[in-house]
Amino acid sequence: MATQLNNPDFMKFPLQIGADGGITSTRRKHVREQIEQVLFTYPGERWFRPEFGVGVRALVFEPNNQALWEVAKKRLLASLNESLAGEVEPSSLEIEVTGEDEKLSVTIAYRLATINHTERLEFAVEGNP
Repeated sequence: MATQLNNPDFMKFPLQIGADGGITSTRRKHVREQIEQVLFTYPGERWFRPEFGVGVRALVFEPNNQALWEVAKKRLLASLNESLAGEVEPSSLEIEVTGEDEKLSVTIAYRLATINHTERLEFAVEGNP
């Protein structure tokens, strides 16, 4: 299968090795994997990028109200704009954060710049798994 310049294969995250070597992801899956890294990595967890990540799991233990949602949205927007530069059209990035009880819901919509494909991802994070 010929590799296309606008939709190449990427190394899967987390890294997986198969019988033929490293497992790859398509551009669409790769961007989703990057978004998951930003969502679930705690700030300071990465040694050389301490500002990376939002640590959304810790947010479910904060007061679940409009103020938290706005802070989470701003953190996500800043971190995703940096992490997805070149992959996602910045003007297309839309983030919605809501919650109820011990559940935080995050919806992220975006358009992939090179293949003009729109995605909408929904994540639900609960305090009691």
